[in-house]
Amino acid sequence: MLTSGKRNSLTTHMKKNPWTPDSWRAFPAKHIPDDYPDAAALGSVERILRGFPPLVFAGEARKLKAALAEAADGHAFLLQGGDCAESFKEFHPDNIRDTFRVLMQMAVVLTFAGGKPVIKLGRIAGQFAKPRSELTETRDGVTLPAYRGDNINGMEFTPAARIPDPDRLLRAFSQSAATLNLLRAFAGGGYADLHNVHRWNLGFVADSPQGQRYRELADKISESLEFMAACGVTPDSTPQMRQVDLFTSHEALLLGFEEAMTRVDSTSGEYYDTSAHFLWIGDRTRQPDGAHVEFCRGIRNPIGLKCGPNLKPDELLRLIDILNPQDEPGRLTLIARFGSDKVAAGLPHLVRAVRRSGARVVWSCDPMHGNTLRTDSGFKTRPVDRILSEIRQFMDILTAEGAHPGGVHLEMSGQNVTECLGGAQAITEEDLSSRYHTHCDPRLNGEQALEIAFLIAEKLRAGRAEARAVAAG
Repeated sequence: MLTSGKRNSLTTHMKKNPWTPDSWRAFPAKHIPDDYPDAAALGSVERILRGFPPLVFAGEARKLKAALAEAADGHAFLLQGGDCAESFKEFHPDNIRDTFRVLMQMAVVLTFAGGKPVIKLGRIAGQFAKPRSELTETRDGVTLPAYRGDNINGMEFTPAARIPDPDRLLRAFSQSAATLNLLRAFAGGGYADLHNVHRWNLGFVADSPQGQRYRELADKISESLEFMAACGVTPDSTPQMRQVDLFTSHEALLLGFEEAMTRVDSTSGEYYDTSAHFLWIGDRTRQPDGAHVEFCRGIRNPIGLKCGPNLKPDELLRLIDILNPQDEPGRLTLIARFGSDKVAAGLPHLVRAVRRSGARVVWSCDPMHGNTLRTDSGFKTRPVDRILSEIRQFMDILTAEGAHPGGVHLEMSGQNVTECLGGAQAITEEDLSSRYHTHCDPRLNGEQALEIAFLIAEKLRAGRAEARAVAAG
């Protein structure tokens, strides 16, 4: 952590600058659109949002934080996944169901191998906006503002579509509420019952090598359930077998929206951002003196921090002190996103610094954002072999440094998309155009996501075997 002198200086600064939901407005803010044509209309929408009901509840966020505290100690594993950027066009109950099913499949694989609870955290019901490298886009000599997410502007390459429209925030809220409603029904209404483990196999995955591996695992689970039922352990006696906790997350990017959704919890008197259970700060907006860090330091939700190759150990320790000054376990998740060619050089220094500081954090791996490339045909894509490589390296580095590899953060879809190269389906560059549907960055399809789950499962199983060997002397 910081030295006592620097810590006292930081504490003094925070006392002189008390946090409020709108205190971020006095700080420099990156990647927030400043070109809304009607600022008064934007303000009016934000006032309407303040009167809307919460999407999630403070007690649910506290439950997630308690689960993440277990992951920080190595007793649970975080599975975070979902769309790169949700869209209005692809909003459909079947798409929500299929993403839920893939998450459930992956969670079963990881739980069976790791012998520990898996925290299921969706990038869903609010993950619309995306920071962009360039503020403009040029096609055939025509330059327009960049597409920044369906809650800001439209993907169509026309001047009218690219104008930021505050009414899109209201539509995004409505879609998030409907998505959450369906997810809660799936999670608590019987669909998540372990006895349905075979039914979660998606059609296009079922006929694949990964589908066969999953069926074999599902058979083992079914046999175990039959044995447990014979012993009197059933969903009626053990509700955990029939329902799951599924939490939601998105990047805290549009701070005006997040401010409008921030409320005082009546039971604790603390502020919670009720737009999602978990919010994260992106690698491009993690400036210690920036608006996004200022906003997130005051909400009591568990939060994430993306850690890229340009983050130095001293800056990371400063951010940890700002965001989690009381060192609450489960409060802060560090999401490493280096790229398979940079993780070995950059991650160990951060892990060692955090270990020396004594800070209790969850370490999670985002193997997507550092492995993006553009093909000769113009498609953004991510090779599955690089994604797998970064996960392997991440888990090996954390273990070698005496820390816990606590989670994975994936951009994925339940649809049979062709956006990432390779994997068991051996998707080629020529295949990308057949089902390339993402509105921003390329996503894993269900089979590719399941392939990654099996890789992580093998590493977790090996870790369990090593721990048993050490305990046996």
